[in-house]
Amino acid sequence: MDVIAAYGNLIKSKMETSPTAARRLIQAALAEEAVRKKIAPDKPMPKAYQELNAMAVRAIQKGFKHPKDTAWTNLFTPVEILQCFGINCLSIEFLSSFISGFTCENWFIDYAERVGIAPTLCSYHKNFIGAVDSGLIPPAAFAVTTSMVCDGNIQTFRHVADRKNVPCYIIDVPDTLSPEAVAYVTSQLKELIALLEDTFHKTFRMKDLRHALERENSAHYAYRQFLKKLQTRQYPSTLTLQMYMLYATHLATGSKEDLRFFEHLAADIETYPVFEGRRILWVHLVPFYQESLRQYFNYGDRYQIQVVDMNLDYTGSLDPANPLDSLSRKMIGNIYNGPYQRKIDFIRKLVDDVNADGVIQFCHWGCKQSAGGSMLLKEALNDDGVPNLILDGDAVDRRNSHDGQIKTRLEAFLEMLNQTGSGSANGSGQAGAPVDASGPSKQKGA
Repeated sequence: MDVIAAYGNLIKSKMETSPTAARRLIQAALAEEAVRKKIAPDKPMPKAYQELNAMAVRAIQKGFKHPKDTAWTNLFTPVEILQCFGINCLSIEFLSSFISGFTCENWFIDYAERVGIAPTLCSYHKNFIGAVDSGLIPPAAFAVTTSMVCDGNIQTFRHVADRKNVPCYIIDVPDTLSPEAVAYVTSQLKELIALLEDTFHKTFRMKDLRHALERENSAHYAYRQFLKKLQTRQYPSTLTLQMYMLYATHLATGSKEDLRFFEHLAADIETYPVFEGRRILWVHLVPFYQESLRQYFNYGDRYQIQVVDMNLDYTGSLDPANPLDSLSRKMIGNIYNGPYQRKIDFIRKLVDDVNADGVIQFCHWGCKQSAGGSMLLKEALNDDGVPNLILDGDAVDRRNSHDGQIKTRLEAFLEMLNQTGSGSANGSGQAGAPVDASGPSKQKGA
């Protein structure tokens, strides 16, 4: 970490006089990381996760090296459409996390605040805005976001798009599923496709989107198979890899590369031993840099994160015969969209589905969604007799994370889990839809 911090300080020092030089430092480090992980990967890292690590690093490299083939998105953008144009999709959360990985997020967050961004804005957004406005991140060719989940998304995208003259489209997503709502979102997707055709001078082919949805269904099936096996097997992971899973389940979903990863994941876990420790369901974002959490969850054999709920924020099967309507339903039906009760009901089922011993929900600083609903979720889990812990901190800005407090609360929670015994936290053992092991739906056109 001292080497990384020193490198981060070098990047920050270059930003004062030459953002281009700072960008080259990041590109050089990413290139070195790609080679190192290929030649000498971390010994405990499973082969499937090695693929995931390579996928994520390549995507960031493309964003810096080929910005004209890249789009800025949020996690809920229908990237399947953009992939039909050969576009590399990078969410602002993903980019911000990589900047934080270089331990230089404080420079860009402070820069954003100096140019007038509110200190109370989510640190993911401030980090991204600071990196774009200061010239570290080159302008993308397009930007797409949605109105759902995060109330900071629209203003952040408008800000960077205006500053860097990037074409931007905002999808307005209703919070209630109905035929009228689906038709409304689908009409926007058609408009988005027309804008993409004009911008990239390519013709959209609906059959490419149908194939993407078929692959996405198959990937979801493989992921559910993996989660079912993970109930009883140990599969070494890290907080960073848990964060990278959001790339696989969102930004790369529908791609051939993504399907290969999930199929490898489902097969690779068969080679790993029985897990006899405590199983954790993680809710919301993962502070990958936090030392106490790393100590317990990075390649540990006593505690294992089964899944981060955001990786299963939509579990329905997609209909390749009606791809645009299906993508509309996917956005409207997201567990983070609409009433918070939708998410509570889902988490209560997911506890049984992954056979979790306990739940940890992380309230990211600046995220009104996670902070506002945390006590409602806690009350529901308490009613079910599910041990749960709320941790407050910052998934990006180290200055807002208090390791001592997190360590004390985490260790007390884990000690409680050790005293309650193994098995499902509420003992019901009831299987639910999110990790149903049945195969992909055989729909017309699939």
